[in-house]
Amino acid sequence: MRPVHPRLILLLAIILPGSGHVALGRVPRALGFIFFMLVLGWLSARFAAAGASFVGRHAGGFFVYALSITDAYRIAALRAVSREASPAAR
Repeated sequence: MRPVHPRLILLLAIILPGSGHVALGRVPRALGFIFFMLVLGWLSARFAAAGASFVGRHAGGFFVYALSITDAYRIAALRAVSREASPAAR
């Protein structure tokens, strides 16, 4: 399997939550992030103030979404660095 460039993984993760992890072959991790996005988004919506904005009402879900983007990019970047450092890649 041909490795995917870290910036493409970053773009995928931004466009659709979990897709960056799926492209990296980490489907259970993607499902975990999606699960916690939904749960924390629901919890923060449930307990947010009545006048809160949409982002404020779903802040928990947006927080996990931001973490999933950086996590997918970090994994892809580490894989790219390890490929460059391995003697088989030369």
